[in-house]
Amino acid sequence: MAAVVSLSEVIEAIESANDESASYLDPDTREIVYVTDEMRRRVENDEIDDAPQWMRDDLPKVRQALESNRFLTLPTKHDVHEWAIMDEFSRGQESGRMREELLEAIHGSGAFRMFKSSIRRLGIEKAWYRFRDEAIKEIAREWLEEHHLQYK
Repeated sequence: MAAVVSLSEVIEAIESANDESASYLDPDTREIVYVTDEMRRRVENDEIDDAPQWMRDDLPKVRQALESNRFLTLPTKHDVHEWAIMDEFSRGQESGRMREELLEAIHGSGAFRMFKSSIRRLGIEKAWYRFRDEAIKEIAREWLEEHHLQYK
């Protein structure tokens, strides 16, 4: 029986994505390998011996992830489109006043900051985070299904 991928680990990797790192999934072992720009640079320049011990332990897997065509790149923060998630959440508000305020908040300069301020003021912060978590979970599920990977 084929190994099963942990949906929660895929979600965690997607949520931790940033401009300085990427995560890869080994479809054979179902292991997720987290790769920072520094790790990538050390592997590409063969600068492994002077790396901190914790990093040296991870660098063989990092090398495999970067050099093997077998590994799959997990969705990045650019694949998540958090602005679109905020837009969908805003449009889904039943109260016209709330919907209007949120839609106004996400347009223009400082959209993310304004949105966060609005959801706090409106008392719907928990609802937003539940909605966002479900949206990211759906992105993870779709990615796993697109790659024909079983998950739990």
